This record gives sequence, C-alpha cells and structure tokens, in this order.
Amino acid sequence: MNASFAAQINSILAAFILLTAFGLLVQRRVFGLLHIFAWQGLLLSISTAIVGYSAGLHHLYISAVLTLSLKVIVLPWILYVLIHRLKIHKEVEDMVNIPTTMLIGIALVIFSYHLTAPIRELSTLVTRSTLAVALATVMLGLLMMITRKKAVTQIIGFLAMENGLFFAATSATYGMPLVIEMGVALDILIAAFIFGIFFFQIRTTFDTLDLKAMEKLKEEE
Repeated sequence: MNASFAAQINSILAAFILLTAFGLLVQRRVFGLLHIFAWQGLLLSISTAIVGYSAGLHHLYISAVLTLSLKVIVLPWILYVLIHRLKIHKEVEDMVNIPTTMLIGIALVIFSYHLTAPIRELSTLVTRSTLAVALATVMLGLLMMITRKKAVTQIIGFLAMENGLFFAATSATYGMPLVIEMGVALDILIAAFIFGIFFFQIRTTFDTLDLKAMEKLKEEE
C-alpha cells in the first residue's frame, strides 16, 4: 500500500468518523448513541491499523486492537448494561434544538479546518489531511457534553471526545508511545466502572439522571 493510497483511504475513514460525530449530536435514542459510538470506535481502529501499515509502525497495530476491543466491545457493553439496569429508554433531551446544534457543529468544523491549515501545509505525514477532522471530533464531543441533559449521554460525549483526541494523536504524530496508550486505555476502562457506580448512586439518591431535575431538587433544599 503506497503512501498516497493510504492517505486517500484514511481521509475516507476520517470523513465517516466526522459523520458519526454529527450522528451522536442528532441521535435522540440512547441505544442509538451506543451503536454510533461503537461504529466510531470501529472506524478509528481501522484508521489506526492502516496508518500503522503504511508508516511501518507496528505498535499502532496494538493500538488498533486496544481500540477495537475497548471502544467497540467493552465500553458499549458496559454502557448497555448500565442503561438497561437503570431503565433509561426515553428519548435524549437536548438543551439546544437539533438544527441549532448542527449549525454550531458545522461552525466548529470550519474553525477546525482553519486552525489546522498551517500545520497541514508544513506536515509531511500521511495523516496530515485528517488532523482537522480529529480536532473537529474533539469539539463535537465537547458540544455533545454541553447540550445534553442526561448524565449518561454526557459520558458518551466525553468518550467521543476522547476518540477525537486519540485520532488527533495518530494524525499529528503517528500516535502516542505504546505505554501511554495502554495506560490511557486502562484509565478509560476504570473510569467506565466508576461512572457506573456513580450513576447507580445518583439514581438511588435522586431517582433520576436528569441534571435539570437534580438542580431543581438542590434549589428546593
């Protein structure tokens, strides 16, 4: 696989990753968010493997396997169990309506391309064209955290933002050192279990995971 072909494949995958980021913004079903998040992790793992093959960096294969196992299988399964046990089957409630959120998201993508333009011109890496998408994915994940009311959906937004950070590391420097990547993967897994305990405690205490409802209860006290 030559460098130009690898760059084209990686750009296509980056476009799909960006599409999943927008999908997370507009999806109104909780289980739908999990499916989109899993697809985003799958695309990210494929992109990492392609970069590893084209650049001859074998440690990226391990990163791809970690991403596949953690973000496509383990984390979605943990979140699925949490959502099922907490009986969260309602539609996702947004603080900002979907059209406005989409417009803000498009503005963030344009800003990302403008901000990374000097880097893309100077970089000689195969992944230079995907850096803007990686930054946009981070910002869209942050936007999802800001515009959602449910604690569970905010956690999915946080994980999507972490996907963007991992994609940015791969795009900018062909990934982080393997020890750091494995440490981050372990931290995310531990955080998922902590979030689960945190959700159950909130549900037991407040009988809801809606942040607005919890704020009202706090004001009444």
